[in-house]
Amino acid sequence: MTYIAKPKVHHPSLQKNAIGLTRRDYEGAMSTLCAGCGHDSVTGALIHAFWELDLEPHRVAKLSGIGCSSKTPTYFLKNAHGFNSVHGRMPSIATGANAANQDLTYIGISGDGDSLSIGLGQLCHIIRRNVNMLYVLENNGVYGLTKGQFSASADRGSLAKRGEANPFEAIDGAMLALTLGATFVARSFSGDKEQLVPILKAGLKHKGFAFVDVISPCVTFNDHDGSTKSYAHTREHLHEVDDVDFVPLRKEISLPADAGSTPEVRLHDGSVIRFRRIDGNYDPTDKDRAYSYLRERAKSGEVVTGLLYVSPDSLDLHDNNKTVKKPLTEVPYEELVPGAATLAKLQKRYR
Repeated sequence: MTYIAKPKVHHPSLQKNAIGLTRRDYEGAMSTLCAGCGHDSVTGALIHAFWELDLEPHRVAKLSGIGCSSKTPTYFLKNAHGFNSVHGRMPSIATGANAANQDLTYIGISGDGDSLSIGLGQLCHIIRRNVNMLYVLENNGVYGLTKGQFSASADRGSLAKRGEANPFEAIDGAMLALTLGATFVARSFSGDKEQLVPILKAGLKHKGFAFVDVISPCVTFNDHDGSTKSYAHTREHLHEVDDVDFVPLRKEISLPADAGSTPEVRLHDGSVIRFRRIDGNYDPTDKDRAYSYLRERAKSGEVVTGLLYVSPDSLDLHDNNKTVKKPLTEVPYEELVPGAATLAKLQKRYR
């Protein structure tokens, strides 16, 4: 991926937060995603959330897997630590890093393909262990990098742009997280910054695993084998001087401030998603009610957004394992390696 740096010149009147940084200080490289991609709106919301929380970028660790969504960490917090893992394996990398150093703020960015297909097993265990991090799933229902095949989150009966219907039931990330015991579960829409930013801030401050499912529309049309208008077919039959793809420009999808509690969002292909914002009487600490409420609204064709569930007494990975408070890099060598006699004594406990 080509790294395109942004200009370093900042306007002197830019507003600063409590630690003297502007929003520009929380940005990363220029995005190479398609114009109008919902993932870029998520990036903007993350930049805003980190800035408002006055978090020091160098005290943050960004992790991702493979996919359009996993390019997102490149576009925010250029001065943070970062690791781009292999497909679907980000949760185990995040778990290891968090176990070694709990003093950093951890954020994982993934997609519906990276998390709900090849990485499903890893996602289940990072939820089970309640690793202290914010996990953002940018959910567009397709494999964007590989030209729009249905992902595991695509609703049954939904149509691809080439016309066929998806025959399989969808995996609902929020329902999965609830079922597996996540201590913070939320869902939002990439075009609803007013709602998304506070959710991200809450997830970053939550002690434990904070799962945020963000509906993030893909603006790219499908490309598939057998089409005479596909990139592959065209390249096989024409002599090109360069290998260049073209993606048509789309306007970013956003939600107006006066959209109400059940707004309808029309996507670029003409399909409509109906959202329902949680009302003031909803109790996000009642897990059973959260589960049944999601099921009820799904049957009505609605996507519930807002803080779905938060555990009031969450114990994270370090609480459960009674680990040392210091990062392992700060623990003296003689404590990290206590010797053969101590190791033999420890092993007897497991025999």
